[in-house]
Amino acid sequence: MQQKTSILQLAFLVLISISLAASSSAQPVNKFVQCLTQNLGNSTAISQVIFVPNNPSYPLVLNSRTQNLRFQTPETPHPQVIITPNHESQIQVAIRCAKKNGLQMRIRSGGHDFDGASSVSQDPFFLLDMTNFRSISVDVKSRTAWIGVGAVLGEVYYTVYQANNSLYFPGGSAPTVGVGGLVSGGGYGPFSRKYGLAADQVIDARVIDANARILDRKSMGEDFFWAIRGGNGASFGVVLSYKVNLVEISPNFTAFNVSRTLEQNAIQLLHKWQFVAPRMPRDLSISAQFATGSARFMAFFQGNVTTLLSLMEQYFPELGVTKEDCQEIRWVDNYAYQYGLSLELTPEFVLGRVNPFLELAPYFKGRSDFVQEPIPEIGIREIWNLFSQRNPGESSMEWTPFGGKMDEIPVSNIPFPHRAGTSFLVVNIASWSSRNATLAQRSINWSRELYRIIGKYIPNTPSNPRGAYVNYRDFDLGTNNRKGYTSVKQARVWGAHYFKSNFDRLVKVKTMVDPQNFFNFEQSIPPYR
Repeated sequence: MQQKTSILQLAFLVLISISLAASSSAQPVNKFVQCLTQNLGNSTAISQVIFVPNNPSYPLVLNSRTQNLRFQTPETPHPQVIITPNHESQIQVAIRCAKKNGLQMRIRSGGHDFDGASSVSQDPFFLLDMTNFRSISVDVKSRTAWIGVGAVLGEVYYTVYQANNSLYFPGGSAPTVGVGGLVSGGGYGPFSRKYGLAADQVIDARVIDANARILDRKSMGEDFFWAIRGGNGASFGVVLSYKVNLVEISPNFTAFNVSRTLEQNAIQLLHKWQFVAPRMPRDLSISAQFATGSARFMAFFQGNVTTLLSLMEQYFPELGVTKEDCQEIRWVDNYAYQYGLSLELTPEFVLGRVNPFLELAPYFKGRSDFVQEPIPEIGIREIWNLFSQRNPGESSMEWTPFGGKMDEIPVSNIPFPHRAGTSFLVVNIASWSSRNATLAQRSINWSRELYRIIGKYIPNTPSNPRGAYVNYRDFDLGTNNRKGYTSVKQARVWGAHYFKSNFDRLVKVKTMVDPQNFFNFEQSIPPYR
């Protein structure tokens, strides 16, 4: 039996060698794969978790989590090897073999990285796809759950709802986002004003460090544990799972979704929104969304229609919301509701792992901001006029209110620093429909112009750098050196936008847990040298 296994391993290695023979990086990659096959042992396991370009399943595995076709072109550097581990020991082997053979690693959970850092590299690399680490275990009695990083939010929401419809995990609004990436950067959502971020709920974790050790909160220590909750977690290790607190939530919601045009005072309403949305009762969250020719206001309220209308009359009567605009829904339905789908499609929608709207915005560039002071009407009009240069559906911008619970959590509680004083988060998306370099550059330039306009109304000084959300990764802010050492000073150029005063502590943790900088990519935290 042992001889048969060895023969299968040899045959597998020969096939991989043939596949990689034309590559200039073939030698280190071949040695890496040889190391894997020698240490994984089971030939069946090898064929199920290792994929190379000549494997018929390689394209399917590579593109299974694609959320942005910018990173699915012939020019995109693809991984020489994809590993889809189904056991933590396989990740330990991959780390040891990669270090031994000088191969870079990218870690993919949901595949939503805006600039592709979770699945693309200019240097030879392998992709660690965490899809199989998607178990979800809910303990209703203790109101906690262990969640694998490969699970997507829709799976988490539906599993928690099925276990107890009065419990909730405060995550984001896109059901195909992976838990690993979400928590790694903080994880805001429609109910952050009441509960805080997803990362604020984490009470334990399992991680594999640069020495291939499996650690939990106790064994990793509080500094390491602090860093992986909102601090660019892939800079420090491979997170396997998180233990989170679940919060109490009303099973039933009231929602509305109303649009207003320029003739319906959209600019004035957007201006007023900035003053009221961050200060409303925490059970009510109203986001504002720009599109070409209109503004949309979407609300979710933990209460009934009558109470919601009373609050709107008190805080935002100018919006003119009526009873006919409102709909009572289950909290788990809000994800289908916000995308305009029939609520009957909730199970299908939230349990789907592929972005159902990819064809609407197949290629895109996104950027983010955190706003402290209201943007004046003249600034909103300038933004509105810029949107008028785009065709309908090509661009969008969303404002998500903060305040409430977010104001109460200290800046240093986790690495995510955008707390008290932050009124709302801005994310803008410029998309294009085809693999066309001119279209792409035009859209990216438009996005940069929008960023410039918004920046006129946001402070940006060394002591108070303009904020950005690390889960909306933006290489325009700066990147590390591709080769050689990146100084802390250089990394601070982009890192201060994401982490502000918490950046220096992240560097200290990195120096402690990964001094050789094994976990590195374009915007990974560097160690001191």
